[in-house]
Amino acid sequence: ELGWTSDRRGYRYSAIDPERGRPWPAMPPAFAGLAHEAAAAAGFEGFAPDACLINRYAPGARLSLHQDRDERDDTAPIVSVSLGLPATFLWGGQARTDPTLKLPLRHGDVVVWGGADRLRFHGVSPLKDGSHAVLGPQRINLTFRRAG
Repeated sequence: ELGWTSDRRGYRYSAIDPERGRPWPAMPPAFAGLAHEAAAAAGFEGFAPDACLINRYAPGARLSLHQDRDERDDTAPIVSVSLGLPATFLWGGQARTDPTLKLPLRHGDVVVWGGADRLRFHGVSPLKDGSHAVLGPQRINLTFRRAG
């Protein structure tokens, strides 16, 4: 239903794909089901994502510590699926300066967070060189959210 867009006005969720000028394509049922089941296994029953952000990381790319504050409903969890090259997930605290845990993520790993931890700072360390057997020299991350 919603996609992540950026332009001169900043970043935000939008119901319209700016490249096509039409609504975003429907989320594949298998994706929605995976997010729903992962959230339920982590104690967040009834999660129904309306957005899937897809990020591609090449070796050297990173994601600085940030909070996911742009969703209207911050009681819904975040479900993150890692594909391709391994990465190091940085799991911080409620302040950017809090210490971080470094959690290794491999192809197929799923991380779910919500509740009191929903607004923790998090990020990804610079991706190391390598090549995944199927995806080659990259990492793909699918992040499911309830944005609207």
